[in-house]
Amino acid sequence: MADLFTLENLVSLLLLILLQAVLGLDNLLYISIESKRAPEAEQKKVRTWGIGLAIILRIALLFVLVQLINLFKEPWWVIESNSVFDGSFNLHSIIILIGGIFIMYTAMKEIWHMMNLNADEKTEHKKSSVTTIIISIVLMNLVFSFDSILGAIALTDNFIVMATAIVIGGLLMIWLSGHVTEFLKKNRMYEVLGLFILLIVGVMLLSEGAHLAHMHIFNNAITAMSKSTFYFVIVVLILIDIVQSRYQKKINRGLD
Repeated sequence: MADLFTLENLVSLLLLILLQAVLGLDNLLYISIESKRAPEAEQKKVRTWGIGLAIILRIALLFVLVQLINLFKEPWWVIESNSVFDGSFNLHSIIILIGGIFIMYTAMKEIWHMMNLNADEKTEHKKSSVTTIIISIVLMNLVFSFDSILGAIALTDNFIVMATAIVIGGLLMIWLSGHVTEFLKKNRMYEVLGLFILLIVGVMLLSEGAHLAHMHIFNNAITAMSKSTFYFVIVVLILIDIVQSRYQKKINRGLD
């Protein structure tokens, strides 16, 4: 344990916490939106239990990856090259692809529900099973954790340092998720923005999974969406939302 407090390990720990924070932003948004499906009195419990269990499973996943990392890299399913579609799918790419599809489905389902929502359905829609929501948060937390865990393995080979960074990152996420949820409650107009950001997260995961699987469609290689492109799109969406909101307020004042 004393080895944790060497300068090299402390620097690695700081870098890993920063990595967890940067790569965890999209996960944080998903947790905040997903927890709103629970009854209001249970939402904090859902977030705490979901992230808490995910921390334990992340450490277990870290241990498995350290021991069996080649298993995650070896192809599980290969589609031979042809003029329409081909790819070599390993466990990592399969998990990322499934996660991307699930997030896109969740975002589109919620957007569709908002478009067809009436007052009678609003309360009923929120009363989802607490257990189901916790399981969803835990599973998606694991999907989002792959990049940060693989990045951690690349930065250091000290398991204690990596596990400590996961715990600290998880505790920060529990604290921040409550603030994000409260912000969305007080600013309901940003829920739509959040869902579209979540949709883009799903697209990013799909592109990353396809890239990991070396997928080609009509002989065109699928490349992963870069983080810089992702954040640029998010910034543009936020600016559009702010400008649109202010413009709408001015129009409403003019009508008054």
